[in-house]
Amino acid sequence: MTRTTWRNIPSTPVLFAALAVMWGTSFVAIEVGLDYFPTLTFAAIRYELAGLVMLAYAVYSTDRWRPKTRDELLATAIGAVFIIAAYHGLLYLGEHYIPGAIAAIIISLSPILTAVFASSILSTESLGKTGMLGLVAGFVGVVLVADPGAGGFDSAQSYGILLVFLGAVAFSLGAVLTRPLRTDLPVQSMQAWTMFVGGVILHVAGLVRGESLAAIEWAPVGIASFLYLTLVSGAVAFLIYFELLDRVGPTELNLIGYLEPVVAAVMSWVLLGHAIDATALVGFVSIFAGFALLKKQVLLGVVATVRRRVVA
Repeated sequence: MTRTTWRNIPSTPVLFAALAVMWGTSFVAIEVGLDYFPTLTFAAIRYELAGLVMLAYAVYSTDRWRPKTRDELLATAIGAVFIIAAYHGLLYLGEHYIPGAIAAIIISLSPILTAVFASSILSTESLGKTGMLGLVAGFVGVVLVADPGAGGFDSAQSYGILLVFLGAVAFSLGAVLTRPLRTDLPVQSMQAWTMFVGGVILHVAGLVRGESLAAIEWAPVGIASFLYLTLVSGAVAFLIYFELLDRVGPTELNLIGYLEPVVAAVMSWVLLGHAIDATALVGFVSIFAGFALLKKQVLLGVVATVRRRVVA
């Protein structure tokens, strides 16, 4: 679908909601697909194929489809290692122990972790007292989701939450490390190479772990999960993401991370019968409150922008 076709869709909220649904349901699709695919191989094939699809789109839609400069190559490498391989590898491993909806709540901590890393690594940013309070609120939320009283911190669920949390750490660290790098490579091209190279890294890690393609169970449900993750939550969702990035900018678009757990919770309940208890919901609210404290001025700016658009 070309940019001209996207522009014929007048409602940005429709695209925003569609992206939230696609990415929110991906947590449930991962949970389903893990019953049929070796863990890291599942993530690897998904991103190798999605990367190739995105690369074809980049060749078609941009004037430059491959990185050339040192910063572009470094940004691609950082994204492949941290944002694709480490993040998704740990997420997929973690979802062996916890439902996809709980994983989505933990991942919603990423904006807080990003702010923490930015204040530590980038000299231009600082948390301040309010930011520190937001950080504490975010981590309290994680503890509430883990619910140690239900089985202790050594329980399988707590182990799964730890893996997913480390995945969020990897994602946030990767996002911060790429900020100082100067690159003119189109975002479609950058994303394509990041996904493909990250997928290759995951494939190697799967082989080291002893995984084999022969272990894949080609059942209809597993195939449907894989195709959905690769084509819908992968390629199509990123096309929508690029369009929304152009329309509303990164600040507003990052708020989609707080709709994904809601979608994941509903779909996990509808499809798999998993209900999220009150403690986990309170934990999610605490995580969002932490983000709101960290990004108070940003959120006020977003609210003001939305209000102006509604009035207009």
